[in-house]
Amino acid sequence: MEAASQKRDSGITMVGNLPWGSHFCQFYKTQRDLLDVLVPYFRAGLENNEFCVWVTSDFLTTEDALKAMKEGVPGFEQHMEEGRMEIFPYTDWYLKGGDFDLQRTLNMWMEKHDEALSRNFDGMRVSGNPYWIENKKDWDDFAAYEAAINDVIGGTRLLVLCTYSLNQCGVVEILDVVKNHEFALAINRGAWQVVTMPGGPHPGS
Repeated sequence: MEAASQKRDSGITMVGNLPWGSHFCQFYKTQRDLLDVLVPYFRAGLENNEFCVWVTSDFLTTEDALKAMKEGVPGFEQHMEEGRMEIFPYTDWYLKGGDFDLQRTLNMWMEKHDEALSRNFDGMRVSGNPYWIENKKDWDDFAAYEAAINDVIGGTRLLVLCTYSLNQCGVVEILDVVKNHEFALAINRGAWQVVTMPGGPHPGS
């Protein structure tokens, strides 16, 4: 069976199963918004022999993420001891070397992906957060990086969930984000819903 046709449990109720190579996003306002999605997302990966990488931000730090995973994932400390998940602050990933470099960041993801397969994981699921962006140049560079992910993710055993703060996104930024992802998760009147582009694929279909 080709990798692209294999469905994986996203762990997210309203999303269901996803094929390898899925690239989607979440808009959030609070830490609880993030944890409501990311903890079950990573829990499903750990339970299904996937290597997991979470790149955190100042909004929800590595320490916050570790605490939430310990509380929400049975046996999480053993998963960490076995090297099944890595959690990095954004300074050690997106800004490694002092600034954001599109190609370097893509290469880091692909190296982790190849390493995961060499270690007999079924694949890799990741999440990253560009909360560190403070100017238009960095935003434009990151949007180009998100578009580039779509060019390299096909045929991989990757699931990629990018998280964006609604407090940092105006209409133009939201359109940039949605354009570069297959679908988005957003809260509407207190309930999570899936937002898809017209004519785009719907998760779980």
